[in-house]
Amino acid sequence: MLLFDLDGTLIDSNGIWEDIDLRFLGRHGLTPTEEYAHTVGHSIFPVASVFTRDYYHLDMTPEAIMGEWMAGAEEAYARVEMKPGALEFLNRCRDQGEPMALVTACVPELCRTALRRHGLEPFFTDLIFAQELGLEKRNPEVFRLTAERLGIPAGDCTLYEDAPHNCTAAQRAGMRAIGVYDRFYAKYQDQMRKSCDGYITSFLDLL
Repeated sequence: MLLFDLDGTLIDSNGIWEDIDLRFLGRHGLTPTEEYAHTVGHSIFPVASVFTRDYYHLDMTPEAIMGEWMAGAEEAYARVEMKPGALEFLNRCRDQGEPMALVTACVPELCRTALRRHGLEPFFTDLIFAQELGLEKRNPEVFRLTAERLGIPAGDCTLYEDAPHNCTAAQRAGMRAIGVYDRFYAKYQDQMRKSCDGYITSFLDLL
């Protein structure tokens, strides 16, 4: 079974969140920090909103914070582009009879918007949302639960993923992990080349 991440792996969306974060912080007169960007960039929506409130001591509910983020994201996901070679690789895997599923920390509504834009839903036997599991993807339990839900051994799964911590979590759950380059995680390239079971600069490498 081939498993795919969405943001930064199949679609070029990590920049969307950088922009949304900067706009949000700017509206509230807040200064971005590396710690903040690192934490929310690895989190799921509900956890990131609580962290944002507490980190900046905001007099806002997590729901209000998520509402502001969603207002900026919906239009962007309706026009987001795919990463180079991703669609062609999915087509080749489908033609070869490879079963595929999506495992993502993306907000479910935004994920489905992007999938509809590019006609990707038929490629996947299942969509697994870390947000619905209530877990961050860097938690190996996400991938153990994914294998259980799909009814296959974790050792029979290969994950394509741009986030280094998520690759490590999948490996700890017993899966293979192929790192996929994204500029958001560019500084981790050398680490991912060493720790992942494989590494590609884009899906064009596999075509």
